[in-house]
Amino acid sequence: MSLAFLFPGQGAQAAGMLRALPRHPAIVATLAEANGELKCATADLDSADALSSTEGSQIALFIAGVAGARALAAESVRPDFVAGMSVGAFAAAVVAGALDFPSALLLVRTRGRLMRAAYPTGHGMAAVVGLNEGTVGALVGAVSTPASPVYLANVNAPDQMVISGADAAIAAVLATARKRGARRTQRLDVTVPSHTPLFRDAAAQLMKVAATVAMKDASIPYLENRGARAITDAEKIRADLAGNLAVAVRWHDMVQGVLERGVRVLVEMPPGATLTDLAKASFPETCALAFERQDVPGLVRSIATNRAG
Repeated sequence: MSLAFLFPGQGAQAAGMLRALPRHPAIVATLAEANGELKCATADLDSADALSSTEGSQIALFIAGVAGARALAAESVRPDFVAGMSVGAFAAAVVAGALDFPSALLLVRTRGRLMRAAYPTGHGMAAVVGLNEGTVGALVGAVSTPASPVYLANVNAPDQMVISGADAAIAAVLATARKRGARRTQRLDVTVPSHTPLFRDAAAQLMKVAATVAMKDASIPYLENRGARAITDAEKIRADLAGNLAVAVRWHDMVQGVLERGVRVLVEMPPGATLTDLAKASFPETCALAFERQDVPGLVRSIATNRAG
């Protein structure tokens, strides 16, 4: 059975996440490479203070994702497809062979800086669970104004949406969503309005930097954030990496896309298990495994067993 690696986005970070990774040689080497590129220690990358910034959390998520995938590759476990949510797309691009680690790290740092500089305060993201896309879209449309905008930013499951924008507008949507029967509403640990048109200028600036970075066609198909298509073309991947911060992410469609291509085993790279739990809820016939929930040898055995079945 085919295998896909999934890479989480901002909101999955947790203090100590890099130091908590298994001491597998490939992980140790990846952390050392990151330390050398950034000229800092691992403890400086995953401290609570470092992760409180958009730039810091995105860097740590990128490093963790690549480290996990490299550990599995060292054990001869390689994916047939990769899919990354938001900043997770950069780790996916590295694992797909489209982008090298230092270049991707440069782009992730630039992305985080641009996002933080554009909206340092007063914005964020929130989850709405229990309402469909049409309902949440209508609530957003009723609340959003030019002075206090809010947008539908992620479609993570048929009944799990993420909204993004100004704090006051988010609060208004959440209050109405609860009245309309939402099972849960929750602010996310994200302080910028990701995946909205508010970041069009930042996306354009990131594209200018991305244009200076060498990329090549991927050896493993990469799922786009914006259209959920499986692509290998270097320029299409470049455009998706640069532009995904300004467009809604259709995560549910991305996972459905790899399943329609024959994938039956999904492995979520560290940290966390949010994408694993989403997949189990939406696609119960699919085997979804989280790197974080097993040691490397155990995960390798689980993957082999489920692929054989």
